Amino acid sequence: MVTTAVHTIHDRNSRGHTKIGWLDSSHTFSFGSFQDPNRMGFRSLRVINDDRVIPGAGFGTHGHRDMEILTYVLEGELAHKDSLGTGSVIRPGDVQIMSAGTGIQHSEFNNSESEAVHFLQIWMLPDRQNIPPRYDQRDFPLAEKQGKLRLVASKDGRDGSVVIHQDIDLYVSNLSSSDRITFEMESDRFAWIQVARGIVTLNGESLREGDGMQINSPELLELTTETSAEILLFDLA
Repeated sequence: MVTTAVHTIHDRNSRGHTKIGWLDSSHTFSFGSFQDPNRMGFRSLRVINDDRVIPGAGFGTHGHRDMEILTYVLEGELAHKDSLGTGSVIRPGDVQIMSAGTGIQHSEFNNSESEAVHFLQIWMLPDRQNIPPRYDQRDFPLAEKQGKLRLVASKDGRDGSVVIHQDIDLYVSNLSSSDRITFEMESDRFAWIQVARGIVTLNGESLREGDGMQINSPELLELTTETSAEILLFDLA
């Protein structure tokens, strides 16, 4: 972890790691047997897990409550079923949100018998507890994210984003070598950048796949890449 007055870089190589026969998972924040007092989350972000699951395998039915859980697939397909009766397949470009609320049971399996699935699962603390559980999933085409920030999740659901029960705006972007994106933080906000793929330069700092950067005070964020990359930007209260 590298900290300045403004930034803290959470290096990909210092993440927690769970590797069993069917799962290879890296944990940006404390999760399961990986417990680090310096990595207990950031603002309302609590978990960012970078998961790879072999063909045909996955997480059996298990429960959650009082957590906003967002799934973002990078490669492959993830099949979802839950106790609300929802069944769906999450593919690249999709954003799935599940409010666990008063309690929900769900399972997640690789939908393919031949290809691995790679996805990020993100847990966020809700702004209130004991809400009714719910599920939503929407697709965001590549053209809406290429070289620009696309809002995919927010408290008010504006611009077609999925609703999060928390004061968070989540943007995603796919960048190529000719792209430059900027984001002006508001005076009372914080930010987290998660590099999902590739290498980016953020305000002069080089970040690679799996790296995260927390921004502790408002500034103009500028992102570029020399090849191609995919990033998630959380604008946090």
